[in-house]
Amino acid sequence: MNRTTLSLIAGATALAAVTGFASLNAPAASGDNTAKAATQQPVERTSLLCPQPSTSEIAETAYTSYTPVTQGAADSGKAELQAAAVESADSASGKKTGKKTVKPALKPTEPGKPATGDGSGAEPPALVGTAEGKFAPGWTVQETTAVAAGTGRGLLGTNCTAPDTEFWFPGVSTATGRTDYVHLTNPDDSAAVVDVELYGKDGTLKSTVGEGITVQPHASEPILLSTLASGQQTDLTVHVTVRSGRVGAAVQALDDKIGGDWLAASTDPAGSLVMPGIPKDATAVRLVAFAPGDQDADLKVRLASPSGLITPAGNETLHVKAGMTAAADLGDVTRGEAGSLVLTSTGTSAPVVAALQVVRGKGSKQEMAFIPATSPVGARATVADNSSKGTTLALSAPGQSAQVKVTASAGSEGGTAVTKTYTIKGGTTQDVDAPVPAGLKGTYALTVEPVSGGPVYASRTLASAREGVPGFTIQTLPDDRGTVAVPEADQDLSVLLKK
Repeated sequence: MNRTTLSLIAGATALAAVTGFASLNAPAASGDNTAKAATQQPVERTSLLCPQPSTSEIAETAYTSYTPVTQGAADSGKAELQAAAVESADSASGKKTGKKTVKPALKPTEPGKPATGDGSGAEPPALVGTAEGKFAPGWTVQETTAVAAGTGRGLLGTNCTAPDTEFWFPGVSTATGRTDYVHLTNPDDSAAVVDVELYGKDGTLKSTVGEGITVQPHASEPILLSTLASGQQTDLTVHVTVRSGRVGAAVQALDDKIGGDWLAASTDPAGSLVMPGIPKDATAVRLVAFAPGDQDADLKVRLASPSGLITPAGNETLHVKAGMTAAADLGDVTRGEAGSLVLTSTGTSAPVVAALQVVRGKGSKQEMAFIPATSPVGARATVADNSSKGTTLALSAPGQSAQVKVTASAGSEGGTAVTKTYTIKGGTTQDVDAPVPAGLKGTYALTVEPVSGGPVYASRTLASAREGVPGFTIQTLPDDRGTVAVPEADQDLSVLLKK
């Protein structure tokens, strides 16, 4: 094996282990150098980005950091969240404040135990976070904000996201009473250049304002979506693409009447999608979907209920025209039972992205949240900032039955971890009686690990009523990408050099 091949192996192995986003599968070679299967190793470094939580003077924000214990992880390491520079919310004006504020006090001490921090105060910043060594595999940070009154009042929550180069957000709006921002956060040392496009019921909303937006290094920029296009539309899809660099992206949707919450990005476009964990007492559910390709999509709409898959009367299918956003009001589709929405293609497998807007309560005491289409739990997924009351864990197995292990971590201020195992029947969704740490003090994390069977989808609902208003927020649990495929050190990769 020559020096060049050795360098390629070392470089690929280091890249995979450090970033957690790269893997390498070499074609089989002949003779004694037959390629060996890559092994899964814990990532050694990861990044998370938290958007600016609120500009309300009465908002109260809490952060919770958690890393599950991972076999084979490094013995040492650190995790930290630093304040990003917050730029002007009116990106069209070109004004930049470059203002920095003090970062929240959040100091993780060890994997397996949550660490909490307070982000309340005047204009708390977006956060740029990095975890290394033992804190990197499966690192999660939850941002939860309570706003007592005003536009977007209620409970707003989001899992801080990894940086990427493309995001889809079906479910945004520029209708009267809605104020939606897309928050872009740049974790790197060089500027990122980003395009933001809007798609409505008739296709692309023409605008040049969203083209070539510059996000400065280690900075965040909230962009008011109504400034990117004229007119008002109830159902829109936002597409964020990065020309250079990478960003974290999330949409903050604020409504004058039904509160507000964060809308996380939908999973990648696909012919089949799952949106898990619609609250059993949901009073209104609205499905928004977008077909990004050049083919129309015809989707079968089903609800995975506790008893099996059912078809909502009057909403059996949804037709989505290519390049356009479609929506359907599903009403109180869950009818008092746990449920997950399952979309499958009925014809050509034209890819789509989708999300649900969910409302609880009635009249003046309503609150909304979002459930984007998500990927399966995979090997493991974790969600932080749970409490002994007000936490609901929904598990869905839309295909085959599955067995799932759920671990409640130690509490942030005390308590002992507890694990339970559940069996989820195929085609169903169950709101499980999630375990709570023994002797719990503070908040805790829930880690979901499929044991056997088919794919599992999951979400967590946090609920906290204030003055009779049912504040709540929902986070999905996709795979935590805590491990990465790393090729064997003696694997012959010389075939790659010939390409």
